[in-house]
Amino acid sequence: MADTTDFRNGFCMLIDGDIFSIAEFQHVKPGKGGAFVRTKLKNMHTGAVLDRTFRSGDKVEEVRLEKREMQYLYSEADLYYFMDLDTYEQMGIGSGVVGQAANLLKESENAYVLIAREAAIGVDLPNFVLLEVTHTEPGVKGDTATGATKPATLETGYQVQVPLFVNQGDKLKIDTRTGEYVERV
Repeated sequence: MADTTDFRNGFCMLIDGDIFSIAEFQHVKPGKGGAFVRTKLKNMHTGAVLDRTFRSGDKVEEVRLEKREMQYLYSEADLYYFMDLDTYEQMGIGSGVVGQAANLLKESENAYVLIAREAAIGVDLPNFVLLEVTHTEPGVKGDTATGATKPATLETGYQVQVPLFVNQGDKLKIDTRTGEYVERV
C-alpha cells in the first residue's frame, strides 16, 4: 500500500479493479481544512482520463509496471505475437492493448511491452521507426519547393502524408508518438 506522499508522475495504482497512471498531480494545502492531492489519472487499459481528489494520507494499492523488450513476430486474427528476448517465451497480445502501435509495427522489430500483474497492458515503440513506402504517386522534379504533401502507404499498411519528392521504395523515418513523417533516409 502507498499513500499520497508517494505520488509522482507515472505512479501506477489500482482503483476499482482498473490500473491507473498519474498523468498530473498537485498537492493543495488550503488555509482552512486538511491538505489534499488533486490528480489526473489515465486508465492504462482504455486511455480514458479521470480527475480524482485524494485526502492527504489516503492509502492506495500500488501496481508495479515492468517494461520488457520483446520482438514482434506476427499477427493472427485479433492477436499480436511477441517474443521475450531473454526467455524466448511467446506472448499473444490483443489488438486493444497494442492500440495505435499496430500501425507502425514491423515483423522482427523490437518494442517494449508494459506488464502489470503478469498481463500485458500496453506496447511502447521506439521514438522513431524506419519504414519503406510501398505505394505513392511518383514525384516530379521541382516538387520540393511548394511544401505540398501527398498520401503514401507504408509497408505496414499505414498511410502517412509525405512531401511530393518521396517515391515508392524510399525508406522514411516516422515519429511513433505522432505517426507523422520526419525525413527520408
